[in-house]
Amino acid sequence: MDKITKYDPFRDILDLRREMDRLIDRSFGSTGVSWSSNWDLPLDVVENDNEYVVKASLPGIKSDDIEITYNDRMLTISGEVKGDEEKKDQRYHVRERWFGKFSRSVQLPASIKADEISADYEAGVLTLRMPKTEEMKPRRITVKSEGRVIEAKVHKN
Repeated sequence: MDKITKYDPFRDILDLRREMDRLIDRSFGSTGVSWSSNWDLPLDVVENDNEYVVKASLPGIKSDDIEITYNDRMLTISGEVKGDEEKKDQRYHVRERWFGKFSRSVQLPASIKADEISADYEAGVLTLRMPKTEEMKPRRITVKSEGRVIEAKVHKN
């Protein structure tokens, strides 16, 4: 089954900017300075009959530095990674670890029970469990026809 994805023209612009930054770094050498302190947060959003499960990769980030908000079907994960303090007697030859503020928002397609959202953080992976409201859960409907029973699964969208 094909999945329809909402087109986001701003994501294309950000991708183009990242590619241009890489091109300039390769052509002129990296300065070790990030032009933007914001970076993308990789996530997976999985749906089953009862809940949405969101997993975000946040390696090296303390749980106290992560902020999670949910409002009107919009989930936002944000925070900040502090960079290492530069010392005058040291020079970087390669500096690729990211630091700065991060934020990622995802709009979920169904209503969830906001007061029952749970979050676990282990080995750099944040896992959010977001239970669906009862009216959004699929229901089985029994259909009787000529002595036979047929079960149908209905998804409410």
